[in-house]
Amino acid sequence: MGVARGLQFVALIHILLCCESLPHKQMEFDIQHTWDSDPVNHEPIRIVFSPGEGGLKMEVFGPFFNDPASPAGPPGQPFPGLWDYEVVESFFLDSTTNNYLEVELCPHGQHLILLLSGVGQAFMQQLPIMFNATTMKDRWMGEALLPWPYFPPNVNKMNSYAIHGSGEKRTYEALYSIPKEEIVEGQKPNFHRLEYFQDFRLQSIMGEAWVQPESALWKGKP
Repeated sequence: MGVARGLQFVALIHILLCCESLPHKQMEFDIQHTWDSDPVNHEPIRIVFSPGEGGLKMEVFGPFFNDPASPAGPPGQPFPGLWDYEVVESFFLDSTTNNYLEVELCPHGQHLILLLSGVGQAFMQQLPIMFNATTMKDRWMGEALLPWPYFPPNVNKMNSYAIHGSGEKRTYEALYSIPKEEIVEGQKPNFHRLEYFQDFRLQSIMGEAWVQPESALWKGKP
């Protein structure tokens, strides 16, 4: 019995040491403005990025509007055109090439992943991810694992968005919004305005010594 307990103790110490060696860093962002720089009229959507097993963990916390209703696709699966529903999005950009990853997460459990090379030019989409969402009356939370191969090399910019509502109540929110003085008459929300993305480094989460794994998905792109 004493030997067994000793082995259990050694195993526990090993686990604790391994956990301490991992970079327990995270970055949190609150979406506090609409796309055109008005303050949101509700508790802001919060997005948290942290290290995951084989990728970046993305967590979402915030109000659940349940408007529009759930997409017709099953939870946990990709759904095309998810941007027409209630959704939270994050874009990860290499500004030297305009290669970027677009992630869309829905409180009803559907998701959409797009790889783009050039503004709005998707060359792959509906890629699989691990994503779970939970709704609780007027709140929801979601957790996704974004595999490293989906990220373009040299990510250096990011923006995040949230959309909800139907018809005239359709609301578009942005972490980094367009300043009021730069909006022209008749302008509509456009989440692919890459010039408004701001600095973001994966090493700030994973540790300065971390090197992003190479990805065959981006081979041949500028």
